[in-house]
Amino acid sequence: MAHKAPGKAHRKGISLLELARQYPNEEAAREFFESIVWPNDERDCPKCGSLNTHECSHAKMPYRCRDCRKYFSVKTGTVMAGSPVPLLKWLYAIYLDSTSLKGVSSMKMHRDIGVTQKTAWYMQQRIREAFAHVGPLVFAGPVEVDETYIGGLERNKHAQDRKHLGRGPVGKTAVVGIKDRATNQVAARVIESTDGETLNGFVDDHSVPEAQVYTDGSSAYRGRENHEAVAHSVGEYVRGMVHTNGVESFWSMLKRAHKGTFHKLSAKHLQRYVDEFAGRHNLRNLDTIQIMEHIVARMIGKRLMYRELVG
Repeated sequence: MAHKAPGKAHRKGISLLELARQYPNEEAAREFFESIVWPNDERDCPKCGSLNTHECSHAKMPYRCRDCRKYFSVKTGTVMAGSPVPLLKWLYAIYLDSTSLKGVSSMKMHRDIGVTQKTAWYMQQRIREAFAHVGPLVFAGPVEVDETYIGGLERNKHAQDRKHLGRGPVGKTAVVGIKDRATNQVAARVIESTDGETLNGFVDDHSVPEAQVYTDGSSAYRGRENHEAVAHSVGEYVRGMVHTNGVESFWSMLKRAHKGTFHKLSAKHLQRYVDEFAGRHNLRNLDTIQIMEHIVARMIGKRLMYRELVG
């Protein structure tokens, strides 16, 4: 089924002061998270799914399941599981990542919410895990498809590295992206190769077979049905409806964040950063609180261990 964008009726932002008034303490933050994890006041056990649960004021965990006899909290069964960080700080971290168009560095996050830089980095990686869309977005088109390369500037590399890596995209990480013109939604993926099989496979995963596809002059798409291209190599960037300006604007935001906010994006973690920017782009027409609710909902059923990140 082709993907539809969130509604664009009215977007309401919320300032940091308004957020503080709305969620002034840990209890208010807990109610926010529980309303999303357990809607309709149906608190189910994340271990066995039973609704036969009760509050426990005497234990480290606030709730207990009468059936499997396990203790749990609203963090259990989400990417926040095992985190000693208060829910209020998680709420503010989600807010900052939701509202900062060019992202937030872990150094700024640790100062803003009062945790160590290491903790802030780990929290943000788990929030990025939640930004990732479950299952591929499939667009009806027309769609624009383009590739970019993420990595350091050649002049910033040591002479030995420059000699080894060469010039241009060598030594950088390739990312392919697709933008649907009808919904303005995007999807992007880190790839190891920019060959025809990889690129066309990505397009097939994210668009219906009859979708009109616009690309640059890459030979990888040559022979594809419903396909037109502009020849960037000879200075052609727009020919009527044929262009890739939309997806290139997404790359511009990602690259500004790379240089201005994060400074370095390792290939190992790059997909999470790409997911964050694609997710924030796709939710941008919602109210700020709605965006935060979407992120929390996507935290459920996911787990990201610190050893997976640094191993």
